Amino acid sequence: MFTGYADYSGLGRVASAHWPWLGFWFLLLAPVAAGLVYGPIVYRFAPEARGHGVPEVMYAVSHREGQIAPRVTLVKALASALCIGGGGSVGREGPIVQIGSAAGSTIAQMLRLGVPRVRLLVACGAAGGISATFNTPLAGPFFAMELILRDFAAESFGAVVLSSVTAAVVGRALLGDEPFLALPAFGVRSPVEYLLYIALGIAVGVIGVAFSKLLYRVEDACDWAWRGPEWARPAVGGLLLGGLLIALPQMYGVGYPVLQNAVHGNYVIGMLLLLLVGKMIATSLTIGVGGSGGVFAPTLFIGAMAGTAFGTVVHAMMPGITEDAGAYGLIGMGAALGGATRAPITAVIILFELTGQYSIILPLMEAVAIATGVGRLLSKDTIYTAKLWRRGVDLDSPDPTPFTADTIAEAAPEPLCENASISSSVDAATAVTGEMLPVIGADGSYRGCVRARDLFEARASTNAPTTIADLLFHPATISGEATAGEITETLARHGVTGLPVISADGSTLIGWISHRTVLTRVAAEPRTFR
Repeated sequence: MFTGYADYSGLGRVASAHWPWLGFWFLLLAPVAAGLVYGPIVYRFAPEARGHGVPEVMYAVSHREGQIAPRVTLVKALASALCIGGGGSVGREGPIVQIGSAAGSTIAQMLRLGVPRVRLLVACGAAGGISATFNTPLAGPFFAMELILRDFAAESFGAVVLSSVTAAVVGRALLGDEPFLALPAFGVRSPVEYLLYIALGIAVGVIGVAFSKLLYRVEDACDWAWRGPEWARPAVGGLLLGGLLIALPQMYGVGYPVLQNAVHGNYVIGMLLLLLVGKMIATSLTIGVGGSGGVFAPTLFIGAMAGTAFGTVVHAMMPGITEDAGAYGLIGMGAALGGATRAPITAVIILFELTGQYSIILPLMEAVAIATGVGRLLSKDTIYTAKLWRRGVDLDSPDPTPFTADTIAEAAPEPLCENASISSSVDAATAVTGEMLPVIGADGSYRGCVRARDLFEARASTNAPTTIADLLFHPATISGEATAGEITETLARHGVTGLPVISADGSTLIGWISHRTVLTRVAAEPRTFR
């Protein structure tokens, strides 16, 4: 719609086929036009669709019981398509994960499934989206398990594999059964290369961490500089992105053709380094100004440029014992992904499936493992979890046990005996703070409550009852097994300062819960309140 081409980035052109009279000014206007459309849509309907998507899914699984708003599916698809099609230098993988996860969560909510099943269907949606779109039925489940669920339980693995296989069958029927990237065949020419791949893993691991840091530095700078309405931010920021695209049009969109050209050896080393730095800046700027797209493809792109540049140098120095530079570019892709995401299994499998090359699996595993270790040494967070860290969310912290009423209940006010006189009960009511007091029978069992105002009115009345039993009423009670949500719902519905907590059989008074009780617990451990 914007360019007239299926993929604009690898064509070396500076004009649109639809509007050739605009010349290179098209590159300046396309991000602005796209931002004018998707900016208000994201702001109005689904702010969580902004950015690269995967952190929001990880947060939903760990802190929101897998609940993702159904509207995210449509808004994310539309916003990301407009952002990427309009020149945003981001990937499709993050949006696809969020779209698939939102679809899985929506189905689970419609079926009223329990929390474990909701989380599982979120992971199934992510695995199915990755599998179908990129023809990677193996990588889909590992992506979902390693990054979304962060768990390899047998039951979960079976479900996401089934989702991935089903999605791959549909995807192959519609899109064909070809590797996502068409690359030349590579191998290992000499054992010496294993040492070179270790060096490559270290270098690319550092670059992957640097990309993550730059991404959020630029986002912070954009947050600091922007003072206008959020819906207009992508359009105004699109002017900066457009200026970059004029200087380096290869940054337009996802950039897979440029990546393939690099691995085929079509760029000199200076151009490779320029594309590497340009992609880091362009992706950071796209996300920083409020764009919607993923960082998976840019990470692969950066790794390919760094690896090919590294391979160009070592192949020139040792041409007889080293593979062509493209092999290093291919392995650099996996190393960058492992270093940035800290998901080595996913990085190895997805690179194997994207390229279909088993001949380089050993150096690929080696470089990915090294890059992942380097990433861990240099940064405590990944390119995905860094966004959550900035919100104060730590996915690795132990998950507290959600509280129940019997674990937080305060001591109940001194109960009154149902046979007590009105006058003696008034004295007891005067000594406590609250609008009512519990009442027990002679055997200590819970009978109900009495209002303080009823006691005072009864004492002043000339025709007053003689015992508390005549003033009894039965307010809402809270079971000792009630969860946080049930507690707050009961307190809010009945609008009282406190309610009695009783045993499951209703015979024993356990304690007392007020709004203050719940707020005190939430302040102490916010994550227990779900």
